[in-house]
Amino acid sequence: MTPETALQIPMSSPDITDCERAAVAAVLNTPTLSIGPQVVAFEHAVARTLGVRHAVAVSSGTAGLHCALIGAGVDAGALVLTSPFSFVASANVMLYERAVPVFVDVDPATGNMRPDLTCEAIEDLAHGGARAARWLPPSVRGTTTGPLKAVLPVHAFGQPADLAPILSACASRGLTVIEDACEAIGATYNGRQAGTLGASGVFAFYPNKQMTSGEGGLLITDDGELAALARSLRNQGRDDTGGWLHHVRLGFNYRMDEMSAALALVQFDRLEELLQKRARVAEWYTERLRDVAALELPYTAATTTRMSWFVYVVRTRRAADRDRVVAHLRRDGIPSRPYFSPIHLQPFYQAQFGYAEGTFAACEDWGARAIAVPFSSVMTVEQVEIVCRSLRRALEH
Repeated sequence: MTPETALQIPMSSPDITDCERAAVAAVLNTPTLSIGPQVVAFEHAVARTLGVRHAVAVSSGTAGLHCALIGAGVDAGALVLTSPFSFVASANVMLYERAVPVFVDVDPATGNMRPDLTCEAIEDLAHGGARAARWLPPSVRGTTTGPLKAVLPVHAFGQPADLAPILSACASRGLTVIEDACEAIGATYNGRQAGTLGASGVFAFYPNKQMTSGEGGLLITDDGELAALARSLRNQGRDDTGGWLHHVRLGFNYRMDEMSAALALVQFDRLEELLQKRARVAEWYTERLRDVAALELPYTAATTTRMSWFVYVVRTRRAADRDRVVAHLRRDGIPSRPYFSPIHLQPFYQAQFGYAEGTFAACEDWGARAIAVPFSSVMTVEQVEIVCRSLRRALEH
């Protein structure tokens, strides 16, 4: 480690103040630690601010996506279109229901699902036969599958996917759109809040997110039936009319506890501040790296009217350089991450679905060249300078 990095720059860090600490401590002075007023207050605050009818707090973004898929009628054999360039949970939730994730390659500039390919896949899968088979995972081709029931776009790195064409194509085929906005709270697409454009949207509040509840997530929707179902699913399948041990469906332990909700409520009140601070750190990086010819910096699409900076991801011009740069940063005491590893090349997905390299070229290119550098709303300009100097040295070598 060099002397200048002795301050230990973390990969990410939550932005917690005395307000959050006091809110959590206040809950601990009550007898209600779960299923209480803090969860309700958090849900109401988000629904009111985002202009949706319902918000359902859950234990994680994964839990929210799972509930949304069940609400969309996704069941055994059903097909769901999604992105291979994401955290693995966005595809795993389909497997929980024994459905089949069908991947669509991503935009080389944004890393989000290509809308033209998504629309093409929707039509081909509706047509069936050879046209449909070319989109299916290798191990599924030639077998009997259910119908395409939903499309789950992922808003990678805080940038909304280009949804207008996808929404139109889904409407014409009666398909449900579930927005994975787990990395994009506060982002806007053509002036509209990410998560509010589909039938449902899901946010996540892991400690590296724009706002955090420690662990936790939130499903938002205008559909009262979906909201009621999600509330039942998160609480072991209970409904509002039955007694404490009255279970009307298979459910899960997907509840958000009161301490997490209290933390989330304060963080949500501070969301604008948190987003502005993260945008400032992103600007510091861009100012210091824009002249580095060996790097591609984050690209903001014209449809993204507000970026919600989740991570700051750069790409080396050559795939061969990425791992050497990561190793150099590590020697300087600076953490970094290859971001993301394509889902279809994860060992489990290769074994389960027969995927091989070369299937989704743009996704694999992102996986080979992308580096997430240290990023959070509490980073200082001095820390950004240190990271950028190390990146420059790595690329010079």
